[in-house]
Amino acid sequence: MSIQMKIKAVIVDDEIIAREVLRSYLTKYCPQVEILGEAENIKEAVPLITEKQPQLVFLDVEMPFGNAFDVLEATKDLSYETIFITAFSQYSLQALNKSASYYILKPIDIQELILAVNKVVESLEKKEELNRNKILLENLKLKPEKQQLILPTLQGFDVVKTEDIVRLQADGNFTQVYLTDGSKKMVCRFLKHFDDLLENPFVRVHRSHIINTGFVKSYHKSGTVMLSDDTEIEVSGSFKDNFLKVFS
Repeated sequence: MSIQMKIKAVIVDDEIIAREVLRSYLTKYCPQVEILGEAENIKEAVPLITEKQPQLVFLDVEMPFGNAFDVLEATKDLSYETIFITAFSQYSLQALNKSASYYILKPIDIQELILAVNKVVESLEKKEELNRNKILLENLKLKPEKQQLILPTLQGFDVVKTEDIVRLQADGNFTQVYLTDGSKKMVCRFLKHFDDLLENPFVRVHRSHIINTGFVKSYHKSGTVMLSDDTEIEVSGSFKDNFLKVFS
């Protein structure tokens, strides 16, 4: 696919003004996107997506009588990329980030919209065999420690279970993710990305380290923790209280 080729898309948002603004921005700044139709609720969205078979859906997260995830569930047998349009919600953002989904916060920023569309174009060009929607739906049904995490690497991406991550270590602009099988993945994200994303049992113990407390073997008062893979990690003073609170 060339960037000049049209990407068939639909818009799903319950606010008419929001749809008009998005349509206007896409027409002006993302001419590669061809809008096939619009829907204002789930009842309209599902048959529209089924009929039009779009490559891309712009999908508002919160709508009356359901949400974006209900739309995904009802169309889970179809293959399409999704750009979620959402007001800030920590729960929603964590779910979307874990599945490496594309999203834009309201009010829509033009540059963020262009970036998200370009990422979709890149994904379609590469013909990535990655169903973000499916992983997102699966994660929403699981406890955080059982969810899957998509790790973007220099070669592409890896999908891992969070319960298989022993620790994460900052490595410049990258993060090294160490797994229970002894392997490690170099991920194209800063450590802060995972600090914001991962919940209990993960805890930041140092500016360069996040650990899975489920793999802690011992802690020494000198300020070090030993993990199940026999790695010794320094627990810095600014993170010590937060770490010890897990075991209190």
